[in-house]
Amino acid sequence: MRYYFIILLLTGLSLHAQTTITGTVTDNKGLPIEGANVYLDGTYDGASSDVDGNFSFETTVTGDQLLLITFISYEPYSYFAPVAMMNNLTVKLKEDVNSLDTVVLSAGTFEASDNSKISVLKPLDVVTTASALGDFVGALQTLPGTTTVAEDGRLFVRGGDAGETQIFIDGIRVFTPYTPTTNNIPTRGRYSPFLFDGITFSTGGYSAEYGEALSSVLLLNTIDEPEQNKTDIGIMTVGGSLGHTRKWEKSSLSLSTSYINLAPYIEAFPDRNDWEKPIEAISGEAVYRYRTTDGLFKFYTAFDRSDFELTQEAIDLPDGLNFKLNNNNLYVNSSYTGMLSDTWSIRAGGSYTYGKTKIGVISNDIDDTENSAHFKVKLKKRFSNRFKLAFGAEHFTTDFNEDFSGIINDQEFTDTYGYTSNISAAFAETDIIFSKKLAIKLGIRGSYTDYASQFTMSPRASLAYKVGQKSQLSLAYGDFYQNPGNDFLKFSQELEAQKTQHYILNYQYNENGRIFRAEAYRKDYNRLITFDTSIASFDSQFTNNGDGFAQGLDLFWRDNTSIKNMDYWVSYSFLDTERQYLNFPEQATPSFANTHNFSVVGKYFITDWKSQVGISYQFGSGRNYTNPNVPGFLQEQTKSFNSISLNWAYLISQQKILYASINNVLGFNNINGYEYSSTPDVNGNFNRRALTPAADQFFFVGFFWTISDDKNSNQLDSL
Repeated sequence: MRYYFIILLLTGLSLHAQTTITGTVTDNKGLPIEGANVYLDGTYDGASSDVDGNFSFETTVTGDQLLLITFISYEPYSYFAPVAMMNNLTVKLKEDVNSLDTVVLSAGTFEASDNSKISVLKPLDVVTTASALGDFVGALQTLPGTTTVAEDGRLFVRGGDAGETQIFIDGIRVFTPYTPTTNNIPTRGRYSPFLFDGITFSTGGYSAEYGEALSSVLLLNTIDEPEQNKTDIGIMTVGGSLGHTRKWEKSSLSLSTSYINLAPYIEAFPDRNDWEKPIEAISGEAVYRYRTTDGLFKFYTAFDRSDFELTQEAIDLPDGLNFKLNNNNLYVNSSYTGMLSDTWSIRAGGSYTYGKTKIGVISNDIDDTENSAHFKVKLKKRFSNRFKLAFGAEHFTTDFNEDFSGIINDQEFTDTYGYTSNISAAFAETDIIFSKKLAIKLGIRGSYTDYASQFTMSPRASLAYKVGQKSQLSLAYGDFYQNPGNDFLKFSQELEAQKTQHYILNYQYNENGRIFRAEAYRKDYNRLITFDTSIASFDSQFTNNGDGFAQGLDLFWRDNTSIKNMDYWVSYSFLDTERQYLNFPEQATPSFANTHNFSVVGKYFITDWKSQVGISYQFGSGRNYTNPNVPGFLQEQTKSFNSISLNWAYLISQQKILYASINNVLGFNNINGYEYSSTPDVNGNFNRRALTPAADQFFFVGFFWTISDDKNSNQLDSL
């Protein structure tokens, strides 16, 4: 009986035996963490670390257990082992790299998104900048890295011509992003800015996901989910617009259309052109969205038609140069973004572009037809908060055809030009976040072009290091390739892809609505296209023998908190660039590049007036041109470009807005270049005329009315 009692006693003591768990909690530098929560999962046993990071508590549980340690702004730590082994533990917590103060890879990139950690622009800025006239390209031209080429209207970035920038909608290529135009009449982007809620403008060093661009990519993201049902009505001095959004439980549809006719405006404010038919355009857009259990499907389509005819002054043509244009363009884009599992995501989509352009130049008729498509799939794996891998593949196809008929050298001439191109590419990229202070992105892109039987490899890398609580340094490097455009491939399919190499150093400071960026860069060009005639034509000899460089410094400052109701930003760019390409006889600074660009944008809301007023000032130093009366090539410069623009949005009521703007309010007489006669006069001099804008100023007035479910929203974000 006594032995039985002893066994029961020992059993009871063992059932109530306690184990002491001890250890120390530090950060990755070995500094103690006070207040960390330490406990055994599924029990009430635990403690908090003291000022020295030490913890100690007792438990009656036995066997294998899960010890958890958590602390704000650090990643949770878990340790699975027998309780008896949980003595004198040393635990180092890793910083939570998902927190807001983590370093951001930002070299060469401007974000315009309400959800971005660091946004230098918001979607609202695209359409409330006085000089932009509601065009996202116009707003981006107030950022550093861009060059003022007022007569063109497209994006010229860091010494690159406009063809070196590619535009994507929801990650899918847009092949014809601009409306066609003629000399000295700036083009506009085809797409309405109010359908987009995010813009990423990469001036260099961009992701391996994107190719076929030497200088820059512009990423436009359509709205994922509209907030409510609404109808938008616009009545303008140049036309009208109508939009409607309908929202259901899992889907939504946005429709918009606009009609532009400049005839009444030109009748009231004649310009320097002789218009037979002023610009008339009609366009429509639609976005359908459907949210699945694990993803979002989008279908976007846009159609526009425009035509005009005019006669422009020409120094060699006493009767002027007659030009007429008719264009039809269709763009279709579909995409799906979703989660395949907790750690796998997918993004896939495709686009199709149909463009039909008929051009008449004096007695010559040109008929262009383009069919282009882009297909893409991207997979992303999140191994942890610190390591992510993305990879994918895409295919571009283009079929271009041109019919020409006219007079060449006093002879009737007809011919057909064209080409078919297929480009297949694959890419892979990884984000590695070592800590809140240090992150790196490594990527590689491979591409194959069928017509040239050419394969290229493009390494990309960027690194960011946080030098202070609110500031960081970034580095970026990359190789970038781009195949020749329609203007060259239609005549010769023996050309290879052109190449640039980017080197970027970036400093960025961000504090409470104040952002400062300074970025130095260098671009080296190789394999640029050259030809031996005055213009690219069927009898030109094309090569890839061109080269060049671009280097400079970009500065940006924005402040929307120091002055109540005031928001402003200042941009400055210094550019040093030379290249030998096209028919250049030597390396020179091209006519589209200028050394200094400066802009100031300000917006102020006057509460008592229920108004937002804005001002934009743009300055560009003189651009090169060739004077045949003196020796040299591109040896002289125009005077500097100056323009001040004003706008005013007045809230008649919460949902009714009266809007007015004036571009170049002081009427600066800007000169874009000079046209010289093809033959000298009796004194051996080549006469010239200045190439000035068709109009020194542009006036705009519009009335905008929103009808919405909440009776509060308005179109201030689309003006």
